[in-house]
Amino acid sequence: MATSREVKLTQMKEHVQKLGSSAEKYGDATLERFLIDKSMDPNKAAKLFVAWQNWRSSFVPLGFIPETEVVEELNAKKVFLQGLSKSGHPLVILQANKHYPAKDQNQYKKFMAHMLDKAIASGIKGTEIGNEKIVVIMDMQKLAYKNVDTHGFIAGFQILQSYYPERLAKLYMLNMPWFFVSVWKIISRVLEKSTSDKIVIISGEKGSKQLIEEVGKEALPEELGGMAKLVLLQDVQVPQLKC
Repeated sequence: MATSREVKLTQMKEHVQKLGSSAEKYGDATLERFLIDKSMDPNKAAKLFVAWQNWRSSFVPLGFIPETEVVEELNAKKVFLQGLSKSGHPLVILQANKHYPAKDQNQYKKFMAHMLDKAIASGIKGTEIGNEKIVVIMDMQKLAYKNVDTHGFIAGFQILQSYYPERLAKLYMLNMPWFFVSVWKIISRVLEKSTSDKIVIISGEKGSKQLIEEVGKEALPEELGGMAKLVLLQDVQVPQLKC
């Protein structure tokens, strides 16, 4: 007898076909991410999945975003890929004080996809399963008003939620300045519960200890109490993400 999970997956595949698409080349682990994101509702999961397929084919036609299409964002040297966290997920560090509101919004969105694809792919061991996740630390140390980008934050979260369901394991918000609290309240309005539940705001000595305990010193850079050196996103070589 089929399990509840298997029944839901079968129903989702049928809904995908009714929407004029196919899920044949994707493994159950990939499809299940969409089901989990939509509280195991096969119809809603199928709609999200087909929207993702359409987005990938139009926005990422090559299957990846080449570095040549996101040069300005890479030159800011604001994203680092640190290897695996204590939980076994790739660790991404964003230095928010190096970010400025993008003049080219399309390039910024492409950079988000480039970064997420590369970070997820860095966690693949052997064969890609389709349910790989990432851990992100957003470090706001030395953040100034000129770095605040409310629209950029919202666009980033919308891409994450719409096209990378269940890819985020945890997001740590570190060293948030007082003036950013009101901005965060605005950004929080667009967050789905499945996203907000994975966000941890870290502050003080107790928070730093929590970060080290949960992420691990091996992947954390020395600047955050770890033992690793910061490694720029563009200096890491990874396989192409398929799912």
